[in-house]
Amino acid sequence: MVEDDAALAARLAREAGAILCALRADAEWTGKALGDAGDSAANAFLLAELAAHRPDDAVLSEEVADDGARHGAKRLWIIDPLDGTREYAEGRDDWAVHVALTIDGRAVVGAVALPARGMTLSSADGRSPAPLVEPPRMLVSRSRPPELAERVAAAIGAELIPMGSAGAKAMAVLLGEGEIYLHAGGQHMWDNAAPVAVAAAAGLHCSRMDGAPMDYAARDTLIPDLLICHPDWAARVLAAVAG
Repeated sequence: MVEDDAALAARLAREAGAILCALRADAEWTGKALGDAGDSAANAFLLAELAAHRPDDAVLSEEVADDGARHGAKRLWIIDPLDGTREYAEGRDDWAVHVALTIDGRAVVGAVALPARGMTLSSADGRSPAPLVEPPRMLVSRSRPPELAERVAAAIGAELIPMGSAGAKAMAVLLGEGEIYLHAGGQHMWDNAAPVAVAAAAGLHCSRMDGAPMDYAARDTLIPDLLICHPDWAARVLAAVAG
């Protein structure tokens, strides 16, 4: 039986995560060497599986130079084999594996594995936003929170919660561990395609900081900013950003 796209995305994210966990448990090295090994192993697995199961689709990976072959493709898989390499190498749990399918530039199918937490969240889960909590909690980078996030947090009375990877922060909103993930430090398509697909399918607000939709058909992989939040906070955050 052929897996549908959502089932394939979830399986690939989950199995790549298992590879990463096993490598981290068995490795005799740490730090950058461990992170590089994890990136390489997970990437090789994901590329091989997509070639075997979706040979006609285009693929964009963080670990492979963008040669432009994806341009004009209707169906594009966007993968980040190890989102949060630093956290992975440090033995933390706030890292992720991203597998997304974009169709005509929209992230419509996705899975984000949080392997160290034993979780894989999918766009097919049928989740709804977690109950609203006030004052809101805003997820920000643990190493370089943008000044804009600090300004917006002050304007809306949000508590800043440092966390590792983009996928971990986005899924924290979905899991009710925060209400807002605002990023302004620059990302690439592979950093947020899968989180956006999963979050949007669950009814969360996902946009650029000016409210524009994400465009995964653009020629440049850079996406400078991102907002994923509980829908009840979207208008207030966007107004605070604009103000």
